[in-house]
Parts: sequence; C-alpha cells; structure tokens
Amino acid sequence: MKVSDILRVKGSTLYTANPDELLSSAVALMAEKDIGSLVVMFHGDLVGMLTFREVIQLVVKNGGALGSTLVRTAMDDHPLTCTPETELDEVRRMMLERHARYMPVMNQKMLMGVISFYDVAKAVVDSQNFENKMLKAYIRDWPAGDEDKEG
Repeated sequence: MKVSDILRVKGSTLYTANPDELLSSAVALMAEKDIGSLVVMFHGDLVGMLTFREVIQLVVKNGGALGSTLVRTAMDDHPLTCTPETELDEVRRMMLERHARYMPVMNQKMLMGVISFYDVAKAVVDSQNFENKMLKAYIRDWPAGDEDKEG
C-alpha cells in the first residue's frame, strides 16, 4: 500500500499557515478545525510544519503565553516528508524513528496533502481486516478433499 491510497480515501482538504503570521492565529485555526497540524507555506513552498507539539513547547518556554510570537518561531523548519509513491511500511518506519505524528506529502515541490500517524494506523488495520476476511472466506470455501492432494 502506498501513501496515495491514503490520500485518495482521506480527501484533499489542507490547512496552512504563513511563517510570518501570529502563532495565536494559527492555534485558533487548529482549534476551530479540530486539527493537530498546519503546513507552513511561503510563496508556494513548504517551509515548515506546525503541530500541537511545537505549540506546547513554545507555550511552556514562554511561561504559558503565546504573546506576539510568530509561526516561524515555533514551527519545525525541517519537517519529515514523503511522496505519494512512498510505501506505507517506509512511512511507518520514518514516523516512528522521528516521533512524527504528521507528514506532508510532496510531489516534487507541490504539496499533495498531509498524512497523520492515525491515517497510517487506520490504513494498516483496514488492510489487515480485509486480508483476514478474505482468508476466512477462502478457508470456509476450501474444496473438500483438496488437503489430500497437497502432500
């Protein structure tokens, strides 16, 4: 299974932030849309990721306040990315290695979407459930007497 399979099911709604906007505005958007991340774009290019992890770290550092902090101050400016053709096993490995919960999907320089660890886990569980269903159907429909021909 590839990342493109997840994007096809997930849809293409993307929420972005500008590195020079107030962090408080970005956090308000995340709260309003009930999302855990924003892709930070500047002149059409991916320049970072803002997740609740970066926001919490900055809030703690600032003694509980966002103040007039800009998105660029809090964002991860070297986010982990993948392509639509990346295999899910590779994405899982990458996300686990870097403790990343969100990953922008890039096709060259074009942002195609964002996948979350939840999206990856759901795809794996759905795939395993489908495989189990097929195996159970195969076993149930096993032709009588075929087990003798195997040996």
